[in-house]
Amino acid sequence: MRRSKMATHMSRCRTWSRVQRFGIAAYRKYSSGGAYPNISLSSPLPGIPKPVFASVDGQEKYETKITTLENGLKVASQNKFGQFCTVGILVNSGSRHEAKYPSGIAHFVEKLAFSSTAQYGSKDEILLTLEKHGGICDCQTSRDTTMYAVSAEVKGLDTVVSLLSDAVLQPRLLDEEIEMTRMAVRFELEDLNMRPDPEPLLTEMIHAAAYRGNTVGLPRFCPVDNVDKIDKMVLHSYLRNYFCPERMVLAGVGIEHEQLVECARKYLLDMKPVWGTSAVANVDLSVAQYTGGIVKMEKDMSDVSLGPTPIPELTHIMIGLESCSFLEDDFIPFAVLNMMMGGGGSFSAGGPGKGMFTRLYLNVLNRHHWMYNATSYHHSYEDSGLLCIHASADPRQVREMVEIITREFIQMAGSPGEMELERAKTQLKSMLMMNLESRPVIFEDVGRQVLSTGKRKLPHELCDLISNVTASDIKRVTTKMLRSKPAVAALGDLTELPSYEHIQAALSSKDGRLPRMYRLFR
Repeated sequence: MRRSKMATHMSRCRTWSRVQRFGIAAYRKYSSGGAYPNISLSSPLPGIPKPVFASVDGQEKYETKITTLENGLKVASQNKFGQFCTVGILVNSGSRHEAKYPSGIAHFVEKLAFSSTAQYGSKDEILLTLEKHGGICDCQTSRDTTMYAVSAEVKGLDTVVSLLSDAVLQPRLLDEEIEMTRMAVRFELEDLNMRPDPEPLLTEMIHAAAYRGNTVGLPRFCPVDNVDKIDKMVLHSYLRNYFCPERMVLAGVGIEHEQLVECARKYLLDMKPVWGTSAVANVDLSVAQYTGGIVKMEKDMSDVSLGPTPIPELTHIMIGLESCSFLEDDFIPFAVLNMMMGGGGSFSAGGPGKGMFTRLYLNVLNRHHWMYNATSYHHSYEDSGLLCIHASADPRQVREMVEIITREFIQMAGSPGEMELERAKTQLKSMLMMNLESRPVIFEDVGRQVLSTGKRKLPHELCDLISNVTASDIKRVTTKMLRSKPAVAALGDLTELPSYEHIQAALSSKDGRLPRMYRLFR
């Protein structure tokens, strides 16, 4: 009895399988005694209507829309359907604009963001208001941009834009808030010097070396001596010059453009900032002057990470050369070159997707087991750029490590292999498209591009530019880069560090080797 039931079940499964494969009409035809046809998978099935497939033309159907209001404020949006949106205000203001002010204002502005305003009595009130719409807020400052952002439900857009307008243009900047910010800044500066990862500190040092005392070389973090100098009067003086509508973009992702423009007109067109307006803004329009140079910090790194598995004492070196602005055509070849160099830490699991086939892995970390890190970075701004390599090793092997890095810089000028170049281009396109899956990343991309150029290049346009990069482009930009003076940042035990002149000589030589040193005593 059991076997009979199982046989019946199997028979039904086979019958349903045939119906699925050939359709009901075809099944009836063949179930009446005709043999099943021997059809290949590439041929259309008999009795099945021709399928209609969705097509993609490679173009974004919903392009970035941009409107400029009467007061000069730009409104940019990209529709991305969903329940939530990301909206924010980006300001052309950062640490590079502090030449006429005590350095550290941008750092203070970041920490003071979304505190009490004309409309909201405290930060808690702002957070509770956002909570009703499932929202979160954040503010980040960089060397050239200040970004206020909110992610919330689409139906709360009116509240979000009103809140952003208030946070950016009507902050109270109370004495107790400024005092709390001073404490937060001091703590962050202490943490910066104590953390095991020295990358933020080295980035600060390499910029100071590359652009000595100007624009992007000015401190990104508030210097300790300036913490007590920054008060409400200094902040208002700075904000009066830089937080004006023509230097701002209201960007949104996941909302209708007309709706965002309507909110901008309502809350940002006639809004008077709390610091007042000045007829002639005293804006610093300095262009970045690349100087090259060296910044050293002797530091005991033996106890940065104690415990059962302490990090060994390391010396960190970063060497950089001038690249180009992100507005130049050569920006894309430099981005491909940076991807081709790649690198990372000496301990990393994974295959090609993790960059294990990049030059700094193949030529450096795989061959020199004593090196703990070799990573390439590319920093680009509206008027200059910096391509640098960060490396770390035992203090006794610093000289050898520096020579390995200078040789890698020299070898960049050779023609890259076809497969190596294609891999770097594919990886760059993959990274670009993967990042642009995220709504906050699209928001930042829209905002930054519109702020700096007044328009936005769409992802497929950038992918086309990446695809068009050739080996000769890489060789050309590298040759140009190697003509600049090096910028060097060194942190840790620097007993074995070669002189700046020797590093410069190595980068001017054919093979990248440091000049030989002869010592009578070791």
